[in-house]
Amino acid sequence: MEGKLYIVATPIGNLDDITYRAVKVLNDVDIIAAEDTRHTLKLLNHLNISKPLISYYKETEKIKAKSIINKIKEGKNIAVVSDAGTPGISDPGEEVIKEAINEGISIVPIPGACAAINSLICSGLCTKQFLFVGFLSAKKKEKREKLEGLKNFTNTMIFYEAPHKIEDTLTCMLEIFGDRRISIGREISKMHEEFIRGRISEILDKLETRGEMVIVVEGANKSDEELEKENRNEMSLEEHYDFYLKKGFDKKEIIKKIAKDRGLTKNDIYQKFINK
Repeated sequence: MEGKLYIVATPIGNLDDITYRAVKVLNDVDIIAAEDTRHTLKLLNHLNISKPLISYYKETEKIKAKSIINKIKEGKNIAVVSDAGTPGISDPGEEVIKEAINEGISIVPIPGACAAINSLICSGLCTKQFLFVGFLSAKKKEKREKLEGLKNFTNTMIFYEAPHKIEDTLTCMLEIFGDRRISIGREISKMHEEFIRGRISEILDKLETRGEMVIVVEGANKSDEELEKENRNEMSLEEHYDFYLKKGFDKKEIIKKIAKDRGLTKNDIYQKFINK
C-alpha cells in the first residue's frame, strides 16, 4: 500500500508553537525529510521523538524529491519539515510536492507557524489582500527590477530579508516606492520578538540589524478611478443601477457597466433588473 507525504510546519522560534497534530504525525511517520537534520534533531529530542532522518535542502531538492517519492511508493509515510515554519514557503518543499502531485500521491498539510502571516497581522497595515514576495534577489540589479515592477501594486506586500541585507533593501524601497509605511517583524516567536512600525526613512534611522526579518509594506496609493470603482462596488445592485441611471445611461449600458465593475457576466446582472 502506498504511503503519504506530510508537509509539517514546525516552530519559527518558541518550541511551544508546535501543534499537537504535528507531534502526532512526526511520531507516526516512518521517515522525516529535513532541511537540516542537525536542526531537526534538536526539535525531535525536545519532543522525545526518534525517527530516521534524511536531508532535503534547497540545492538537492530535485534529486532528493524523486528518492522520497520512491520511498512513499514502497509504502513509507514521510514528513517533510524545514528548519522553521512551513515547508515550501521560501523553504524546501515545493519540488517534492510537485512530484507527489504528478505521481498521484496523497499530500497532507499539517498547518502551523508562518512568519509572514504573523508579521502581517501585527503590522497595522491592510490585511484584506496581500502579496507574498519572499526573498528578493541578492543581485542589486535584479532586486531593483523586482521592486520597480511592484511600485504600482496597491495591496500590502510581504518580504523576507536577512539582517546583513536589510539596510540595502530598505534604501532601495525608499528610492523606488517612496517613503511608505512599513512594519518589520524581527525574531518572530523568539525571546527578543519585536515589531518596528513607521515610515521607511524613520526605520532606516533606528533599525538594529539583528535577526531574521519580515518586511510588510503598504501598497501604492490607488488612483481616483480605482477608488471610485471600489465605492461603486460597495453599493447595493439597486444603488449601483441608480448611480449610472442618474448619469444618463440607458438600461443596456448600465447592465454592461455594472457587470464590468463587479467582474460578473452581463446575464447575471440582467436577471436582477429584468423588470426595470
